[in-house]
Amino acid sequence: MRSVVRTGRRVGGAGAGRPAGHGRARGVLAAVALAGCGALLAGCSPEGGPAGPAGASPPRGAPSGSAPASASASASAPSAAPAKGSVEVTGEIARDLESPWGVAPLPDGDLLVASRDKGTISRVSAASGKAVVIGKVPGVAPGGEGGLLGLALSPSFASDRMVYAYFTTESDNRIARMRYDEKREPGQQLGAPDTVLRGIPKGVVHNGGRIAFGPDRMLYAGTGETGETGLAQDRKSLGGKILRMTPDGQPVHGNPEPDSVVYSHGHRNVQGLAWDQDKRLWAAEFGQNTWDELNLIEPGANYGWPQAEGKAGLAGMRDPVAVWRTDEASPSGIAVARGSVWMAGLKGERLWRIPLAGDRPAAEPEAFLQGRYGRLRSVVALGGDRLLLVTSETDRRGSPEAGDDRILTLTVR
Repeated sequence: MRSVVRTGRRVGGAGAGRPAGHGRARGVLAAVALAGCGALLAGCSPEGGPAGPAGASPPRGAPSGSAPASASASASAPSAAPAKGSVEVTGEIARDLESPWGVAPLPDGDLLVASRDKGTISRVSAASGKAVVIGKVPGVAPGGEGGLLGLALSPSFASDRMVYAYFTTESDNRIARMRYDEKREPGQQLGAPDTVLRGIPKGVVHNGGRIAFGPDRMLYAGTGETGETGLAQDRKSLGGKILRMTPDGQPVHGNPEPDSVVYSHGHRNVQGLAWDQDKRLWAAEFGQNTWDELNLIEPGANYGWPQAEGKAGLAGMRDPVAVWRTDEASPSGIAVARGSVWMAGLKGERLWRIPLAGDRPAAEPEAFLQGRYGRLRSVVALGGDRLLLVTSETDRRGSPEAGDDRILTLTVR
């Protein structure tokens, strides 16, 4: 293992308007076999700023992570994940990837991986790690934080073979679906894109980009306000929102407004979406200068931006469940496993564990892998205690080393 001095930068999606970060050291495993086992990595609790530790609320509020349930809690209280957890790096599926962003596991265990800057989708073999480009998404216009972003498979993928992609064009961000035909030649396996939703505002920063199908088989998307802060509170704009739509891109019965795909508003830049075992939706998003957020999403709720950052306690606006100092997070993808939310940090260069007790934290967040693999972009649950973790060192804001970017396998508790 070697140590390399790294210089962090807080620009755009890594925290627009934030001060530059300080150098960090990161050790990289010289080689990690797919079936090999890494050392058990203990959690670390980074030092907080003057207002309190990571995961804690601003001074005016209660702690973001409630204390673990006491022995006197009622029998009806939700079961809580253990206060302390662990992460074991069990393998490296792939390396030498360029600007990976969205990841979609295929039924056979292989992965589809989007390259933000190249606009291509590759199939990565889970057995060998070999990446083969299956096609290029037409119309992708990379630049700043835009490009080919989130990926998701249709809930009926076994029969319709549809791959959904969120991407930036010259005029907007949009969601399209393409048929994946494995019988065609590599590079030509994606059909013509069928645009599901267009008109999501685009910008140099804050393009959102995460998409996922929920337990209701509806398509959800996290968007950004492109640096135009007023869009987050404009109910007619698709910027700064979480969207919910049918697989065809239509508003869903039960949305807050029957003719709108807007599900929640008042967001700055939503980068992570995941559901827990009780089908509650969680979302991670960038703050500005002080607090990054994990939010529990409810339809029609206002999450405060730009009037509120972190736990402001403003009437009519939802406070986040947990917050972090901006240099300790810059949250991107999230996943739920073993009763905890697992959140990737870009500038924070660490994986956060937030143990849950129903709709609240069971304990303060824990940090793992701090500085070991650099910027962390996406986390994908594989079932049980297994996760995928995607690094993001080749996105023009990292300090890539030999082998970057990587997809790691993790076992978590």
